Amino acid sequence: MLRLLSFSLFLATWWIAALFVGGAKLPSPPAVLNVIIAEASSGALFLHLGATLARVALAFVLAMSLGSAIGYLMGRVKLADRLGDPWLILLLNLPALVVIVLAYIWAGLTEAAAIAAIAINKLPTAIVTLREGTRALDRSLDEMASVFAMPRWRAFRHVVLPQLAPYIAASARSGLSLVWKIVLVAELLGRPNGVGFEIGVAFQLFDTPRLLAYSLTFAAVVLVIETVLVQPFEARATRWRPRAA
Repeated sequence: MLRLLSFSLFLATWWIAALFVGGAKLPSPPAVLNVIIAEASSGALFLHLGATLARVALAFVLAMSLGSAIGYLMGRVKLADRLGDPWLILLLNLPALVVIVLAYIWAGLTEAAAIAAIAINKLPTAIVTLREGTRALDRSLDEMASVFAMPRWRAFRHVVLPQLAPYIAASARSGLSLVWKIVLVAELLGRPNGVGFEIGVAFQLFDTPRLLAYSLTFAAVVLVIETVLVQPFEARATRWRPRAA
């Protein structure tokens, strides 16, 4: 009910603001809804949303897989941490726009370049989170696994992974929020489809209803994925932790 109230308040504020500002600068909710219906009826909305979601999924899986493995290695091996730390700091502070532009210059305006650029921007946050999680592992549990002669994979699955699960969940949630933003920039600069591409076209044409239609539809999809997938995964990953009264 509180979420519904918040959404209703947002719509009311938007509608009132549109009346004062004018439809040219801020179209009313019905005007934007008409554009959404028209784009959905033509199939363009689903085409561009699908392209964006595919890029998000590929880049996210790639960044999480590499980031988790590298972060775990850096947390376990001091030499790897010392060698990788300067590059990690560089990647953390390198602007996303620079990575995207360089990827397009070096690899061309290709799908692989876009996905790689998005993944590289997400990669350092995953590495940092998993490295800190690995450093926080309980060494006594490692000793217990060694005493009971547990195979390495079984020890990792039943001893290490449950301890890392909250860090993986935190990395996934923060990283996904970052990927949502970066994918639009990558599409705006160098892809012929996707929500970012459509936003760029709408900007060039000063088509505010179309810009808001794609932006709000994208935001709604993000909210659904966050509610249906990300939050339940995070709750499950941290269910063993004691809750505050």
